[in-house]
Amino acid sequence: MDRNELVCLEALSELYPTAEEAAAEIALLEGALALPRGTELFASDIHGEYNAFSHLLRSGSGAVRALVEATFDDSFLPDERAEIAASALYPVEKAEMLLATGDDESLVVLLECLADLARAAAATQLTVKVDALVPEDFTVVVEELLAANTPVKRPCARAIIEGAVAAGAGAALAEVLGQLVQHLVVDQLHLVGDVYDRGPAPAAIMDELLDYPTVDVQWGNHDILWMGAALGQPGSVANVVRICARYGNLSILEDSYGINLRPLAAFAAEAYADDPCAGFALKGNPGLTPAETALTEKIQKAMAIIQFKVEAALIAENPSFGLNDRNLLHLVNRERGTVVVDGVEYELTDTVFPTVDWSDPYRLTEGETSVIEHLCAAFANCERLGRHMDFFLQHGSLYKIENGNLMLHACVPLAADGSLLEVTLFGETYRGRALYDMVDASVRAAFTAADEAERKRGLDMLWYLWLGPGSPLFAKSKMATFELYLIADKAARKEVKNPFYSLLDDPAVIDGIFRDFGMEPATSRIICGHVPVKAKDGEDPVKAEGRVLCIDGGFSAAYQKTTGLAGYTLVSNAEGLFLDANEPLASREAAVEQNVDVAAERRVIEHYDAPRTVADTDEGAVLRQRIGNLHRLLGAYAAGLIAEEA
Repeated sequence: MDRNELVCLEALSELYPTAEEAAAEIALLEGALALPRGTELFASDIHGEYNAFSHLLRSGSGAVRALVEATFDDSFLPDERAEIAASALYPVEKAEMLLATGDDESLVVLLECLADLARAAAATQLTVKVDALVPEDFTVVVEELLAANTPVKRPCARAIIEGAVAAGAGAALAEVLGQLVQHLVVDQLHLVGDVYDRGPAPAAIMDELLDYPTVDVQWGNHDILWMGAALGQPGSVANVVRICARYGNLSILEDSYGINLRPLAAFAAEAYADDPCAGFALKGNPGLTPAETALTEKIQKAMAIIQFKVEAALIAENPSFGLNDRNLLHLVNRERGTVVVDGVEYELTDTVFPTVDWSDPYRLTEGETSVIEHLCAAFANCERLGRHMDFFLQHGSLYKIENGNLMLHACVPLAADGSLLEVTLFGETYRGRALYDMVDASVRAAFTAADEAERKRGLDMLWYLWLGPGSPLFAKSKMATFELYLIADKAARKEVKNPFYSLLDDPAVIDGIFRDFGMEPATSRIICGHVPVKAKDGEDPVKAEGRVLCIDGGFSAAYQKTTGLAGYTLVSNAEGLFLDANEPLASREAAVEQNVDVAAERRVIEHYDAPRTVADTDEGAVLRQRIGNLHRLLGAYAAGLIAEEA
């Protein structure tokens, strides 16, 4: 045994100071390897749709309902089983409904059912894991309830529950048991990007994720935009505010994050007072009054013009971004009412630009400068937003490889011939995994770098990732914001997707991506989102003979007309891999009061010949390595190389 190995084993001996403790840990880990492999739940492109996402997360995409069906036999009527399932998803609401009627006995019965359900969910888990999911105040109570699996102990369990209800803790116990079930049926949540934008409640989603025990996030382009905004990056801030205005969701900023928009509203109302804001109509029907709609349209236009100006400065500061073609204000011909894009002259739909000095079109006015400086400071100083972005930083990354799955939000940028696209940024050229790793490091530098120049590069990278043609999160030729607002001709608006999307069914291309990421092509998959799958038109989310799964199924109401669905969820468990195509949730109220669930069509992607265990996973490989180290520690104890604790 060499000195380096001995040093490592000495460190391990601090955790297991005796041979007996090391042996006990080996036994526990061997037992863990034999358990059924955990359930992984994948979702993407939530876009602020809290109620639907929360329901599917709590239900484990149908896992709770299946557990209820397996736990409660036909002596329970279908309506009774539906009540139990809904109570596991919304335990506090259900308990409070019963408490409001004074029906303590019904609450006791419900809690007994939740305890039975938790016991069934815990049957495939190590006790140490179950204990870790229970609040300390309820540890002993829950341990007793889970142990009451014999006729002798059932009266004890009922007495515990009756005591909790009598003491006023019935709703709290319901919450503990319901959340325990939810967190036991899903071992790992993989969120493949885009919590933010479009829908009304991203902050509520983030709050729920903060309390979720096992989650990782692969940042999406909208998430990255908000990360930049939270640091006060002006290009990111301008885009975030403009998008919130476009979808009539300024309340996200004001009500959810406490960002004061009054200076912006006052500026927009004055600067664009007589402007009809042609081309700046809101998307969808956000339920605003006519006056609110008119002001929001002015805010949207004001932020669009501010965006064009601050982005011009960023483009000038970062020539390697190659975004000069996105500067279009100086190409406007006021006399003709046209603009030249890619060498073609197009008619403008809006020629009212009260804040543009045509001798210096990208210079911010005094009012615009005041607005953007105020907004940047407000974003950077928002405590709740900072907490949410810290969660992204701690639990997120640009990509993740686990159990043969390469999870990434959008694409691996490719050239037209299928080779990895070479992207030059800050004087260095990257492609494939190297590009992902460099960008991931830049994102983290924006938050943590002590060197101001390095931090500035990271901040600007956050903005580039939102709209750069070489960004693995954007995946298009250009961000046609100017054209979408101000040019009716669709030819000018065209955003060409990266060849990644047209080459997904080319085996050689997909093999090349897997090899670049250090994965075995024959046993690997890409799981991504970003581009809504047009299922209603017959598009298949399963590409490349099952080796690529595109799971953006339109969680956001804004995309459901495109997809014909209300989101995909992907489930990987001991039995196989399954894709659920979900219908819209009627409402949270209907789920609570009427036990309405999300209807879903489940598709089998892969069904294993025999159930898989933890030993078949990446976690299993880690556990086997720990077991091997512990055996070496036992050998060192036996040989007297390391002394056991007396």
